[in-house]
Amino acid sequence: MSKCKSNPNLKKLNFSKGNGLIPVIIQDTSSGEVLMLGYMNKKALTLTLKTRLIHFWSRSRNKIWLKGKASGNKLKVVKVSADCDNDTLLVEVELVGKNVCHSGSRSCFFNKLI
Repeated sequence: MSKCKSNPNLKKLNFSKGNGLIPVIIQDTSSGEVLMLGYMNKKALTLTLKTRLIHFWSRSRNKIWLKGKASGNKLKVVKVSADCDNDTLLVEVELVGKNVCHSGSRSCFFNKLI
């Protein structure tokens, strides 16, 4: 899955529901732990597939960013799957570094509600 155009399933992705963005769940491939949620536009997805490193669309900065560029904690793509509606991605990754969250935690999901 190195090129967007070579996989017909990629053409089925529905970016229109999210005004050009698609939610992306990031999961550790070895533990199954959900590490974070981000958003991609088509260009971020293309860069991710080409480089095998996670690129997101930053809604606050209004630009594409390579996850871990500043921190060194990058996410190496192992597997990409779309949900049944083709409007959400699940990306299994290997963490290259110590953590994913900008707070210093391994996962962004550490605030327990119940």
